[in-house]
Amino acid sequence: MIVIAKIGSSSLTTSTGEIDHGAVAKLCGEVAALREQDHHVVIVTSAAISAGLGPLGIGPEDRPNDPELLRAASAVGQIALMATYKGHLAANGLTAGQVLLAPTDLWNRKRYLKSRGTLEALMARGVVPVINENDAVADDEIRFGDNDRLAALVAHLIDANHLVLLTDTPGLFTADPRIDRDASLIEEIVEIDHQLELVAGGPGSSIGRGGMASKLAAAKIAAWSGVETTIAQSDREQVLQDAVAGTAGVGTVFRAKDQRLPARKLWIAFAIPAAGRIVVDDGARIALEANQKSLLPAGVVSAEGEFDRDEAVELVDGFGDVFAKGIARWSSDELADHVGVKTADLPDGLVAEVVHRDGLVILPS
Repeated sequence: MIVIAKIGSSSLTTSTGEIDHGAVAKLCGEVAALREQDHHVVIVTSAAISAGLGPLGIGPEDRPNDPELLRAASAVGQIALMATYKGHLAANGLTAGQVLLAPTDLWNRKRYLKSRGTLEALMARGVVPVINENDAVADDEIRFGDNDRLAALVAHLIDANHLVLLTDTPGLFTADPRIDRDASLIEEIVEIDHQLELVAGGPGSSIGRGGMASKLAAAKIAAWSGVETTIAQSDREQVLQDAVAGTAGVGTVFRAKDQRLPARKLWIAFAIPAAGRIVVDDGARIALEANQKSLLPAGVVSAEGEFDRDEAVELVDGFGDVFAKGIARWSSDELADHVGVKTADLPDGLVAEVVHRDGLVILPS
């Protein structure tokens, strides 16, 4: 079994913003216990920025908004964070392998395959990959956004069996337990719907970017990858072992979908950014969703944004609801000149399909 263990900044740092060695030691000990059971474990870690603020003379309560300063903090903190993991994994007889990923490593198909090959090579040799986003050089407009989503995409990348999102709460509650005393833990979720997303609420603490909403989004990605997800409290004893074993009450468990999206379509749906949008009419939406047809120019109402051939685009209906995503076979300029045109009237040089059904995925609701 391959297990992805993601742990957030608030679970890895002290109140003064320093790396919590006890928390890292606990996690590494549990990773070692899973390795003794012949499970491979990949750690996706946060806290590089948090760990780097102190050495730069910035307290956790004064976390800056300046992106260049945050990137500098990441560069400093990443060294300390990885040294901590290296030491505690070594104390358990394990070797750590640092892997810094950028969105292009998962958006570009060639780099996607190379990233998978690197992780598989590390695991084959008994190394524990420790993954983080490459925040030191991340573009503010092109980034994963949070490590929950990164962990879910890594789970898909290497065909993991279980994703464990470790946080400072026991899981997802029926309401915010800080406000509602009657809030109770939701132990199992089969389907993620809009009502559940409302329960998850907004962002988390000021220490990290992720909150319960981001964990719910990650669980949705994982579910469509065929990966079971558990949200659990990081300081619970043997939390990783209990999550993998399916121990009752360990946290909130999200069941994987019985029908997985094909690898390429999952990659289109979740791993690559949309460069623009194509608005379609009602007839086109029905043809795409119910009849699994390709998108033809006759069903297009308009194009939004600028995109080239072979870039990803979102498909939206007349109400602005995004219902599909695909790889455009036309550029936005070509589409603007031929909106609503019948296939028989297309000029030479344009294929009939604006988005071919083989490169189209109906997004999970």
